[in-house]
Amino acid sequence: MGGPKNMDTMYTATDSEKNKIMPGTLYLVATPIGNLSDISERALKVLSGVDFIAAEDTRNTLKLLSHFGISKPLVSYYQHNLRQRGEAICERLMSGESCALVTDAGTPAVSDPGEDIVKLCAEKNIAVSVIPGPCAAISALAISGLSTGKFVFEGFLSGSKSERKRALSSLKQEKRTLIFYEAPHHLLKTLSDLLEFFGNRKLALCRELTKINEEVIRTDLASAVGYYTEITPRGEFVLIVEGSGEESLKPDETVPAYEQVENYIQAGLDKNTAIKTVARERGVAKNEIYKEYLVYSEKKLR
Repeated sequence: MGGPKNMDTMYTATDSEKNKIMPGTLYLVATPIGNLSDISERALKVLSGVDFIAAEDTRNTLKLLSHFGISKPLVSYYQHNLRQRGEAICERLMSGESCALVTDAGTPAVSDPGEDIVKLCAEKNIAVSVIPGPCAAISALAISGLSTGKFVFEGFLSGSKSERKRALSSLKQEKRTLIFYEAPHHLLKTLSDLLEFFGNRKLALCRELTKINEEVIRTDLASAVGYYTEITPRGEFVLIVEGSGEESLKPDETVPAYEQVENYIQAGLDKNTAIKTVARERGVAKNEIYKEYLVYSEKKLR
């Protein structure tokens, strides 16, 4: 019985073929996010058996291959050459060669330039096979202590102020757990933005997962802002943020708004951000909170 009409044909491996390296196939090979022992037997078999390997950073991949005694031709494939290099890789695949695609760590094509070449292969009807394994987002979610039944993966937020604001505004009412990636030098800014747009919520900061210095901090956004105002972040982070809902840390309406602003300032937010955050949490105009805090500040100076 044939498949649905108007659908592209897809390669389907038989039981006898699924562990073979097939010609003309792109293999998405997940590699360790820290601990080299996490690589799978099948990943090693594919890396050893393909004709060539496409890597985000050939230097990092060479270290991985050398550790396992694998020697294969390497080509670079990263954000700034993905279109041109993707076409070249596809030409080689269509000529019958096999290729393994790896990223610096984790699963290729997830918040990664590999997404583009998978789309290109789909357009050209080139077989793509996945070798599952480590993924920082899923690993962090599993260890976060927050709800894992439903979640939204956002990856890195845009560096553009307008796009960042639009993205966070659209996520404000999202009830599912949120997953973000962030580099250490942008962490404090991102935590402050999350607090401003979402209000105070439970949070798990996961860094250096599977490595010697693995750390998981289960806290809330306000406390995290205060902590990283004093402590310089190190390592790549996965942020697991509680979704909107009854479980979120709602503002205590018995606490005066000016006191809540002061608490946020003490936690590390600047005055304007603290006022905007309290206004968002309480669903009132920013000017209302500003006036209340101004009166409080003037009394404090007397």
